[in-house]
Formats: sequence, C-alpha cells, structure tokens
Amino acid sequence: MNVSISSQRRVSLPRIAIVGRPNVGKSTLFNRIVGSRRSITDPTPGVTRDTVEAVCSLAGRDIVLIDTGGYQSGSEGIYELVSEKSISTIEQADVVLLLVEVTQMTPEDEELVEKLRPYSEKLILAVNKADNEQRESNIWEFHSLGFKNIIPISAEHGRNVATLIETLVKRLPETDAETQFEIEEQKNEICLAILGKPNTGKSTLLNTLVGFDRAIVSDVPGTTRDVLESSFTYKDVEVTILDTAGIRRKKSIQEAIEYYSVSRAISSVKRADVVLLLIDSQEGVTDQDKKIADQIVKRGRGVIIVLSKWDITGKVGNALNAAQDRTRFVFPQLDFAPIVPISALKGTGMPKLLDTAIGVREQLRRRVSVRDLNEFLRTLIEHHAPPYGKKRYRAKYLAQTSVDPLKFALYVNKVRGFPASWVSYLTNNLRREFQMDSVPISVEIRGR
Repeated sequence: MNVSISSQRRVSLPRIAIVGRPNVGKSTLFNRIVGSRRSITDPTPGVTRDTVEAVCSLAGRDIVLIDTGGYQSGSEGIYELVSEKSISTIEQADVVLLLVEVTQMTPEDEELVEKLRPYSEKLILAVNKADNEQRESNIWEFHSLGFKNIIPISAEHGRNVATLIETLVKRLPETDAETQFEIEEQKNEICLAILGKPNTGKSTLLNTLVGFDRAIVSDVPGTTRDVLESSFTYKDVEVTILDTAGIRRKKSIQEAIEYYSVSRAISSVKRADVVLLLIDSQEGVTDQDKKIADQIVKRGRGVIIVLSKWDITGKVGNALNAAQDRTRFVFPQLDFAPIVPISALKGTGMPKLLDTAIGVREQLRRRVSVRDLNEFLRTLIEHHAPPYGKKRYRAKYLAQTSVDPLKFALYVNKVRGFPASWVSYLTNNLRREFQMDSVPISVEIRGR
C-alpha cells in the first residue's frame, strides 16, 4: 500500500495486556478498569476473539488497556488464531496481567505461565473470583507457579481492584513528557467506522490501513465480535478506525453474543465522522446493505460506499462505471455518497479512500453564514418559487442549525402541506452551491 502512514498514536502510551485462558473474567476486569462495557461479557467461553483496546487513566497515568482472547492449549481453527493473537500481544505490552480463576488451576494455566516466563519482569498474577475471604484463602495453590506477589480480586464486585491498579501503575515505564504533550496537542482528527455484512473484508481493510494484523482474519462468519479500535496518522491527520462485527438480518441472529456485537456495530455510527460501508463487489448491493445505509443516514453521518474485493471484479474496462450505475440505481438513499473501489487484500485504493474520507469530514463541518444562506434563498425563489396550493406557500428564511450532522431550518408561512418537491429542490441546490455534495443534509420546515 503506497500510503504515508506513521506509527500509531497509542504506541506512545504504556500498554497493559490482560491475558489468561477463556472464561476467567478478563473482559469483566477490562470493563471494570475502563469504567464502561467496552468488551462483550458472556458465560460462553471464547467470546472475546480479537484484542479490544481502550485508552484510560490509572492514578493520573494515561495507558492503553488491552483485553485479549482466551489462550487455549492445542486449539485449532479460529481458536488457534485467537491464542496466537494473545501471545503476540504480550510481546508488545509494557505490563502483562495474567488472570486465573481461584476455583481451580488448570493445565492450561500452567502451560500459559511457562510461555510467559521470558516476560517475567513485566508479569503480574491476579487470581479472580475471590469474592470473599473464604475464597481468597484458596489462592495458596497458585504460589507453586513461582510468583512472589499474588493479588486476589473479584472483577465482578470490584474487590481489591484498587490494589491491583496500584500494582499495575508501579510497573509502568516512565512517560516521555514531550511525547505526551504532542499527543494532547494533536487536533486534526477523524474517526472512521467500517460497517457491512459478514465476510466483506472489514478486518482485512483494518489490518491494511494500520499496517499490521490488528484483527483476526478468517473465513468463519462472525469472527469479529467486539468493536476494534486502532489509530494511525495519514497526511498529518490522526485517524481513529473502528472495525465492527458483520451485520446480518435480524431473523438470522440467534445468539445473544451476536446480538450484542451487531448492537455495538450500529452504535459505532454515532462515534464516527465517516462510515465506510463495505459492499462485496462480486455480490453487489443487497437488502441488508440498504438497511445498514438507512441507519447511517438516520444519524446524519458521512458515508463512503466501498466496493471491496475489486481486484477480482474490476478487470473489464468499464467495470467501475457499470458498478457505480448499478449502485446508484439500487441505493437512491445514498445518491450523495462517494463510491470508492478497493482491494484490502492487495492494498490498492487506500490513498483514494482516506483522501475521500477526509474530504467528506470537511464537508460535514462546513458552516454557512446567515447572509450567504438567505442571498442563496432569494436567488432560488426568483428562479423557481414554491408552487401554489389552496394558499400560496412562501419560504421566508433559511438558517443552519448544526454541523456534523448538517441541519438547516427553512421558515415558511405555512408548514402543513409545504411541497416536499420544493424542499428537495432546495436541498439539491444547497449541496451544489456550498460544496456539500458528498454528505447527508436535512432541512426542517418551521413556522414563523
């Protein structure tokens, strides 16, 4: 990929990774420390697959906290990928928090400890589910692992978590004050969310943009469950990118885990400046894609239609024009959205995608003065006034009520029955006149 992308912003912050076998409470502890439900928690083992990251403050120190998938001995398929991802995360962490369960020490615990021996200097052992003093007395079994200090906690109830945090902070490396200042001064930012159906290449796109295997890529539908967040710099713009779970039709969602995954994917639209809606260029636009698009437009977010896997499809000379025409025809609610073909696997189309996203963000933040708006309105009325009804409709005044999302208020003499066709005429001309042609615009009709 020929894109000038610098190292991630978060590399400048200390990183703490929570590791352990499945179902010992890693995600519960992660949520407890972060202070919100960022990771999906469920009694089903192996819910977390990719690493989930969050920036939070511990005793005044900003850190990146990482929730990893459960390590499983002798795993295969997707679970082998999860285990490998957990181990690779440990290598990059400044502090590693090994979490075990007080009720039993398993062979998997012992095997993971042996794998972590080379990182003993940055390793802390916490025994979870020690909900009371009686349970806490059972931690003696874990002293055989060779740790001098063992911290009994209850992630669910918060017991001894403050003590654990104090221990973590003491292990953190010293912070470079100059680097920290530069991070805080960075203001040119954009947040992108990747949405789409399962297996459209969302995680591959994330990995290509950030420059390493941030997300696990597998042919298994539903591999990504949590919203994965990463950051990188492109042309002096700090880019935060959110990779989300594939969104299937409601009647196809049977597991509670997938329900929460889809719910968080939709919620990520609120955080994003621009949504990258991935469409499988081989399959074309589906009804499910249209429903996802409705959610984006409803929230007034910028959106780019990304034709993924274009390396397979776009081999004919007029393939792109044909694909754009088909997409516009079946996607009328996104007639304003730019269309960008990419191949995340081969890294093609990335500069065009990022440049387009930055351009969309700039349009979303555009503010027009009251004077310019009403000069525009007068010219528009002179050319084509609102049509007559039983009473003549008059457009009196136009004002911008918000940016990002872009909203306008048109004050009229009669709200009921005001011609929708003239509002569409106004909206289309607003786009052209003030260079807002690639973003959603809403115009509210108000009385005097």
